[in-house]
Amino acid sequence: VLLVESGGGLVQPGGSLRLSCAASGFTFSSSAMSWYRQAPGKERELVAAISSTGLTTNYTDSMKGRFTISRDNGKNTVYLQMNTLRPEDTAVYYCNATIPLGAMLTNYWGQGTQVTVSS
Repeated sequence: VLLVESGGGLVQPGGSLRLSCAASGFTFSSSAMSWYRQAPGKERELVAAISSTGLTTNYTDSMKGRFTISRDNGKNTVYLQMNTLRPEDTAVYYCNATIPLGAMLTNYWGQGTQVTVSS
C-alpha cells in the first residue's frame, strides 16, 4: 500500500490549495478515504472523509463550507480542495485509506504534506 500526498505549500490567509493523494497497492475503489491533519503540539484530527463510491462525504465542523473532498476512482486519487484558508489551518495533512481485508478494516497513512497559511 502506498499513499503519496502532494500539493501542500505556503499560502496567504484567504487563499486556496488543492491536495492530492495518489494511491496504489490496493483496490482503491473499494476503500473509504480520509484526510487528517496535525498541527504542532496538537493531536491528529479528521478533516474530511469520503466513501468508496464518492457518494457520501463528511467533514469536521470547522472545515464545512471551506474544504471539499473528492475522489477519482479511475485515477486512484483522492483530493482535498481547501478554500478561504486560515492561519489555524496550518498543519501537516495526511491521507488515510481504510482498506477492507476480509472481515477487518485496516488503516494506512501517507507521509503527509505541509500546509502553511501565513502572510
